[in-house]
Amino acid sequence: MYHSRLMSLDADVLKVLADPLRAKILELLAGEALCTCHLVEETGAKQTNVSNHLKVLREAGFVDTEPCGRFTYYRLRPDALRRIAGSLTELADRADSDARRPC
Repeated sequence: MYHSRLMSLDADVLKVLADPLRAKILELLAGEALCTCHLVEETGAKQTNVSNHLKVLREAGFVDTEPCGRFTYYRLRPDALRRIAGSLTELADRADSDARRPC
């Protein structure tokens, strides 16, 4: 039987992750909390560009902010990545089945 159940996989979330600079920022934040100046130094991108990408990542729920004096540190939210990984795993598990819709 064909299942039309909607996945919890969100195309907008995948778009957020698909951007190369945002992917690099997430990779860097996986190791430690960093402020914008660290991310500018590590990526070579302009400060305004990094800040705009951090805003997108924050709004999508992938990073949290930690005020520290006049700086703001950004920290990766592993739970957000685990939700995406779980959705992709579920999709792969469904693809493992031998289900076929009859013609």
